[in-house]
Amino acid sequence: MALRTEHCFWSTWPASLGVCPSISPRINTLSATRLDQAIEDFLQYIEVVRGYSPHTIANYRRDLSKLLHFCESHEIHNVSTLNPSLLRQWIAALSKQKLAAISIQRHLSSTRSLYKFLARTDSQLDDPTAGVKAPRTPRALPKSLEPDQVSQLLNHPSETALMARDLAVAELLYSAGLRLSELVGANLNDLDKNDKVITVVGKGQKTRIVPVGRPAIVAITEWMKYRPIGNEALGYDSPLFVTQQGTRMSPRAVQDRIRRLAIKHGMTQRLHPHVLRHAFASHLLESSGDLRAVQELLGHANIATTQIYTHLDFQHLAKVYDAAHPRAQKRKKGGSSA
Repeated sequence: MALRTEHCFWSTWPASLGVCPSISPRINTLSATRLDQAIEDFLQYIEVVRGYSPHTIANYRRDLSKLLHFCESHEIHNVSTLNPSLLRQWIAALSKQKLAAISIQRHLSSTRSLYKFLARTDSQLDDPTAGVKAPRTPRALPKSLEPDQVSQLLNHPSETALMARDLAVAELLYSAGLRLSELVGANLNDLDKNDKVITVVGKGQKTRIVPVGRPAIVAITEWMKYRPIGNEALGYDSPLFVTQQGTRMSPRAVQDRIRRLAIKHGMTQRLHPHVLRHAFASHLLESSGDLRAVQELLGHANIATTQIYTHLDFQHLAKVYDAAHPRAQKRKKGGSSA
């Protein structure tokens, strides 16, 4: 594909999209740049140049649309007239709407990314997010499952095509610790049954190879007996998991099927695909104690993200201690003594 690079700070801007937005005269006078157009330019940039996933782009669009609506209601239309004071008012308004702290943090992060993008054409543009902080997020441990709960979910025969697919999905989520987006994006050629590994594309379009356990391989092999071809040829670049119509499963469809699978097998906990990823991480850390290995398998860029699972592991150890240690048993029976 030919690339238009002359005078364009997006060195990989495709010519098929027409003139690079940075060539437009309005970019030379950022103080007059409309906020709505700046947002559209930014969304186009993260899609075409940065290669962000549709799910990530949708989140940015949703967050920045809320910002735009708030600004327009306050007669703010240009990127240079948004200021920290107004931004704090927006955050307060989001809080009044009962948005979770982590959601408000994401809204602020999206705005910060927008202005970082705009600064590439005008370093003199003031960043209204500078010094603005979102509410702190309470440190919450991720929900996980005990090994016997995993068995309750997965140890069942596949009697229908739907059951075979749902079981294979759940097995792979737990066996490889995949993110939901990684699972729905997986193709047939990403899975190597002989070497028992799967290649997935994670956050930031980073590729990693993850081992897949034998039960998951068996479940996927069973699913392939039923997998519909749909309107496409069964090529190796075809989706690994498809609907009954032969189209790629959506994230929402996977969420719904995992929830139904849990209900079907008598689990009281509302189950989300990410809980199986958490179970994978906590069980692996519990048995190996190798935090770095778990970090690599999860695809975490920062080990601090992985360290939250050490708290889950400590909770498990505390339960074992309370159940087995003589002194703990003595305290339970006789109470504490001075």
